[in-house]
Amino acid sequence: MMAENEIIKEVVNELQKFQFEISAEVVSMNAFKKLLSDHINYLITNDFSRLISVLYRLDISEKKLKELLKNSINTSAGDIIAEMIIERQAEKIRARKLFSGDDGDCDEEKW
Repeated sequence: MMAENEIIKEVVNELQKFQFEISAEVVSMNAFKKLLSDHINYLITNDFSRLISVLYRLDISEKKLKELLKNSINTSAGDIIAEMIIERQAEKIRARKLFSGDDGDCDEEKW
């Protein structure tokens, strides 16, 4: 299981590339999700095209997002999108760790 602070740091680093004003100085994953959700809800209302651009660049599945939004009546869009962003970044961390392991193969076999 990945440490929450590692995931939060990864998400913050990625979002700062898109000028998101999000800090990693939160005490828990729940507090971070709330902060991220609030920022996303702000973008939904005030800068939707920027939000769409960020989601595309973070490789968030449009099909999955639409399905979740359709089926989650009692959950805010910001909460759903925040959860998807966090999960996608966690997947990227896992993939990097899986494929960056030093197993002694020669460099020519690595890509």
